[in-house]
Amino acid sequence: MTAMENRTRVKEFILLGLTDAPELQVPFFILFTLIYFITMVGNLGMVALISWDSHLHTPMYFFLSNLSLVDFAYSSVITPKVMSGFLTGNKVISYNGCATQIFFCVAFANMENYLLVAMAYDRQEAVYRPLHYTTIMTSNVCVALAIASYVCGFLDSTIHTFFTFSLSFCSSNVVHHFFCDIPVLLFLSCSDTHTTQWVVFLLGGFTAFCSILVILKSYLFIFISILRIHSAKGRQKAFSTCASHLSIVCLLYGTVSFVYFKPSSIHSMDTDKVMSVLYTMVIPMLNPVVYSLRKKDVKSALRKATWGQRLS
Repeated sequence: MTAMENRTRVKEFILLGLTDAPELQVPFFILFTLIYFITMVGNLGMVALISWDSHLHTPMYFFLSNLSLVDFAYSSVITPKVMSGFLTGNKVISYNGCATQIFFCVAFANMENYLLVAMAYDRQEAVYRPLHYTTIMTSNVCVALAIASYVCGFLDSTIHTFFTFSLSFCSSNVVHHFFCDIPVLLFLSCSDTHTTQWVVFLLGGFTAFCSILVILKSYLFIFISILRIHSAKGRQKAFSTCASHLSIVCLLYGTVSFVYFKPSSIHSMDTDKVMSVLYTMVIPMLNPVVYSLRKKDVKSALRKATWGQRLS
């Protein structure tokens, strides 16, 4: 028998989580329960509000409702497992469970990325070509962009998951993270990971590069359009339509780039965990908050829904 055959194939992984300190388990459980509750109420509430108020049936809010659904699903793949680990101390995840978590994490993360690109294009057309906006961003175009985001997200995820779990895991099963993440699993593999690393790096890098390029191009056109507006009030109104989207884009790409594209010389697992909490839990919670606070339409619809419930 070869040395490889003598090894026992890993059937489950142990997630070390954020901390082993006993005194932090309950406070962290309460914190992440609160985060998940706000994420659930905020995102599902945003979807319900957009569906209920006909004034919000516009391309921008159509994409926002899809983004809210994806954010809720993304957080749901990770946060409940983390909460369970703090509450019960059980940090074991099965091999298939780990593969499933990675598949949906990558899928929803990519969907969010593509939806942000679609939203950038939508804002570009709204500011750069306002007279033709309604003829360009039709219902069919919006639905096609949303479907493309979902399809590309699942396609990317299938490729990443296939290459990751085509590797052998036959020695350590201790994952130094609070969820199954591809870079951590590649470190645990007893197979040659060079091909998988290149696939992950090239596909992820290509997706990120193209997305950022489209977003930068969109905001270049937006910036040019804003400069052409003579009144300060007009410039402020034009910029306000993009401020929420730009805030989320900067926060999301900033944290993800720090975790996945920084030099290995400054690699720190603890820092990676903190940044991962930001883009997997905090940003999905902040998205509906950022949009609802900055959009008068959302606040107006929320007031009507609230007062309508009271009057009825």
